[in-house]
Amino acid sequence: MVRQLFRFGLAGVAGFVVDTVVLYLMLFLGLGFYLGRLVSFFCAVWVTWHINRNYSFAPGQKTPPSWQEWWRYLLAMSLGGAVNYLAYSASLQMSDVIRAHPVYAVAVGSLAGMAVNFISAKWWVFKR
Repeated sequence: MVRQLFRFGLAGVAGFVVDTVVLYLMLFLGLGFYLGRLVSFFCAVWVTWHINRNYSFAPGQKTPPSWQEWWRYLLAMSLGGAVNYLAYSASLQMSDVIRAHPVYAVAVGSLAGMAVNFISAKWWVFKR
């Protein structure tokens, strides 16, 4: 389980990078902090699903992507995503510094939702 948690954390780092880059792109395009974060969240979930299904929870298993698994994963990550989004939103309201550098709010949200996401991924989505 420690190996899975470590790999899940690495997938989370990749998701964090995607989340942040896409958020900044959405901010540049004028979507704003909240709608932009919804877009970036879905992009990060897509990336972490691929990493987690192939690396964290089923290394070496060559199973084709399953749309049923994708929807389960999206639902599971949405639970942690709600925790993530609430922490992100609260962080934005706390400081002008955080609003000027939303990467900090993304980090706070990511850490807040990580435990919920690991538990739901391990014991529901990728339970083999």
